[in-house]
Amino acid sequence: MLKKKKILIRIGSLRHGGAEKVLVTFLKNISPDKYEVDLLINLYSGIYIKEVPSWVNVFYLLKGEMITTNRPQDIPVKAYRVLYQKMFLWFPSLLYKFVLKNKQYDVELAAIHGYYREILSSPQKDSKKIIWVQNDIFNLKEYTSDVIRQFFKFDKILVISNKLEEEMHKLAQNEAEKQSVIKIFNPIDKEDTLKKANTAIDDYPFDNNIPTFVSVGTVYPQKGYDRLLQVHKRLLDEGFNHQLVIIGDGYDLNNIQTLLEQLGLQKTAKMLGFKSNPYPYLKKADFYIMSSRHEGFPTIIAEALILNKPISATDISGIKDLLQDGKLGTITPNSEDGIYDGMKKFLTDKDLAEEYKKQINDTDLPFVLEKSVQKLQEIIDEV
Repeated sequence: MLKKKKILIRIGSLRHGGAEKVLVTFLKNISPDKYEVDLLINLYSGIYIKEVPSWVNVFYLLKGEMITTNRPQDIPVKAYRVLYQKMFLWFPSLLYKFVLKNKQYDVELAAIHGYYREILSSPQKDSKKIIWVQNDIFNLKEYTSDVIRQFFKFDKILVISNKLEEEMHKLAQNEAEKQSVIKIFNPIDKEDTLKKANTAIDDYPFDNNIPTFVSVGTVYPQKGYDRLLQVHKRLLDEGFNHQLVIIGDGYDLNNIQTLLEQLGLQKTAKMLGFKSNPYPYLKKADFYIMSSRHEGFPTIIAEALILNKPISATDISGIKDLLQDGKLGTITPNSEDGIYDGMKKFLTDKDLAEEYKKQINDTDLPFVLEKSVQKLQEIIDEV
């Protein structure tokens, strides 16, 4: 019988997010006969916890809900959590001895870029190290060239878009470093997405006869919802009747809700908060709008394609790959004017949406589950 490969995977939590969902989708589709997986979560919380397969061993540093606000009463808890997690980063041998029970690993994987220090500080020098870069780190201030150069200490660097691959290649200092960078599409479970989209909902907030845009994502500044609301107002003022649904929560939620009210958009724009199943709302809307300032691989765009939605998206990492350079949707400049142009196109050109739907329908989408999972397994097997 083949010896199972022992793998340690690290991530912050399993809260709603693209990288978290992708990791759980991957775990649900690999073979327990080939791998023994330990999943170490810093904070045991999130909707995807219950979806982790029972054969995966789950370890955690802390338990409790993620704190997304800055209320004074939350500060002591946040400070304690940060220090507790830092202790294991400073003294990794304590983590491997007391939490992971001295287990030896063949492969250690950082499931998101933010865990590069945790994996590189591992006392297990013989294990192969892999990092999965799920965001456009070249747009994040704290990720200077010197910081990103640290990633080349990993045996393999998985990236999720052509843009990330090109940027990593520019930083590589030799051919071996270039070869360590591998582009892999995030696995999307098409059947699961279609099944969830058919769930009945009774809180859809709008009249079906008015063009409706939907956007789904954690409410952070990077998502550009401030820009989206300004554009929504601008289009309404110009006489373009339409509606907007934003699904998600996050630390910027109150600011965006306040802006919505200041702009007087209560009747035409709705923030529905977090939905564990956003797909029925996506299915009911006419168009998907992405206003993000930066992303890695926007999983929701792949899911919108699966649901055959006409899409307008800002030109961020992963979009050209997903929308096939504009064949499957509108790619606009990453600005307020760009978002405006994209939405206006759908509101003025009635045929455009149908053209995109036909193109999506006729295209073999590259991020299908089986292909991505197979490639990731090959990387782990060969490392």
